[in-house]
Order: sequence, then structure tokens, then C-alpha cells
Amino acid sequence: MGNPIDISIVIVNYRVKYFLEQTIRSAKEALRNLRGEIIVVDNNSGDGSVEYLKERFPDVIFIENSENVGFGNANNQGFAIASGTYTLILNPDTIIGRDTIADCLRFYEAHPECGGIGVNMHDGNGRFLPESKRSFPTPWVSFCKIFGLSKIFPYSKFFAKYHLRYLPANETHNIDILSGAFTFVKTDLLRKIDGFDKDFFMYGEDIDLSFRLVKAGFKNYYIPTPIIHYKGESTQKNSYRYVHVFYEAMIIFFRKHYPHYSLIYGFFIKFAINLRAYMSLAKRFVKNIFPHKKPSAIASLHYDNLIVISPNPEEITAHVDINAASRIEWTDI
Repeated sequence: MGNPIDISIVIVNYRVKYFLEQTIRSAKEALRNLRGEIIVVDNNSGDGSVEYLKERFPDVIFIENSENVGFGNANNQGFAIASGTYTLILNPDTIIGRDTIADCLRFYEAHPECGGIGVNMHDGNGRFLPESKRSFPTPWVSFCKIFGLSKIFPYSKFFAKYHLRYLPANETHNIDILSGAFTFVKTDLLRKIDGFDKDFFMYGEDIDLSFRLVKAGFKNYYIPTPIIHYKGESTQKNSYRYVHVFYEAMIIFFRKHYPHYSLIYGFFIKFAINLRAYMSLAKRFVKNIFPHKKPSAIASLHYDNLIVISPNPEEITAHVDINAASRIEWTDI
């Protein structure tokens, strides 16, 4: 038998091969002093992703699906063959720093009560992503989010518990929800709770997984180690379809974990879907009238020398050397 593997990184791909190329490069650098493996599950991208990536990364393990089986199911396929003591669930449009995994490993080993770890995520324009730290969508928390109270009072502990904006992003916190874009967890624990629930095709799986980790008696943590998450390059998050699928996933979550409230919650969800659909149409109308402004900053990783990571990795894939990254900075443009 060979040496045991420390970390298995599981990445689900769907038509984002250029983003994923950078993700793999950054992951390899983060694994430089660890025994690790990278598992890519391709959900029938049909764009040459597997061939393109196999040529560049012959040591990466690929699972090729003949259809799109969804985010959760595809991850479960990766978990099934993972050999690492720990598993990192990672989105294909992320860039992690060279110390990201080591930071998570140190924290996990120092906190035996830890279920999973999430990190400080920023998008490609330098904005902190609020899904980095969240509370469970209890009936009250959901009500405040659906009807905009959390936006009116974004730092209120009473009205804005979902995104926990009153908790400083540069500190460690005990949180509820781990983002599906980056979740660090023990492989045995992941298998013990049966991985992702197959009833969730897309969205909501991370909330459900986090809930079951806490239900099993563990604590989930947010640590301020930064990464870049380009945030759903394979989906259109302002579209009606996204809104519909996301809120339908929330209905599944409520039926499963809050059955007594599911009927009432379902009514509010349907209202929210229609409201967001009208808002989406209105937003498109406004965008057609007013030209889109360029971002004021581009996310970059900090190295011994500063290297800028463009919001469009396809243009710079051949020119970026992912190494020595330890923190994120922003370059004005």
C-alpha cells in the first residue's frame, strides 16, 4: 500500500473548462506539501472539457457522466472514490491561495468539534460574497430574506441573520451554512451523513448538508482565509430559471427539516418567485437603457510579486502562474 492521502479535492464541471484550468493550477499549488488528489466529475459538458483538461493534467482523476446528473449527485460520485482523510468540495470557477488548504487543515485538527469549514470568498470584481457565512433559513430568517427586511437592515442581528453581515469578515466564526463553492470536511464524516441529498438537483444542497452536519452534533466554521470565486460562471444567477430552481430547492429543504411550516413557506416561496421574475424583467429593461459599467477593480492573488487575475480567465490562462498566493488584493481599472 502507498502512503495515505491527506486531501481529496472534488470538483464538478459543467462547461467551464478555462475557469477549471485555473482552479486546478491553484489547487495543485495548495497541495504542494501535502499528499493529495484532484477528482473532476464532468456533467456531460459536451464542449471538449475533459479532453482539454486531460491533456494538461494527466494526474487528475476524471469521471465522465453521460448526462448532467446535478451538482449533488456528481459530487457524491467523487466522494465515493475519494482516498483522502479530508475532502475539499470546490467549485470549478474558484482560485485558492497556496496556504488555503493548509490553513483549513490546521484549524480542523485543532478543533475536534468541527464539522466543516468555509472561507472568505470574493468575486472577480473584488466584492465580498455574503454566502461565505450564513445562518440556516428558519421560518423567520426566510421571511426576512424573501420580503427584503434583511436588505433594509443589513447589519441587524434580528432582521439580517441569513448573511450574518454583523459578523466581521476578517475573523473566525461559528456559522451554520457552508458554501458548496468551498467546503472542507472529513471524508469519513461526509460518508457517515451520506453526502449530498440527491433530491436537490442544483442549489440548496449545501444548506441541507450543513444542516445535517450540525444535526449530527458538529459545528461549522468560517475562517477568514481568502479565495476568489467567480460565482456561477456556468449559470445566470439573475435569470428567472435560477430564481425558480433556487426557491424550489428551499421548498424541498423546508419539507425535509421544517415539515410543520412547509405549507405556509411554499405559499411565500411562490409569491417570491413571481416577484423576483418581475424584478428580473425590470432589471433587464433598465440595463437596455443604461450601458453596463466596467468594474472598478479586478480581483488578484497576492504573491511575492503581484499577479493580476482577470475576470476573464480564458484570455490569460496561458500567462498566469498560480503560485505563492496567500491573500487577495484589488487592482483599480
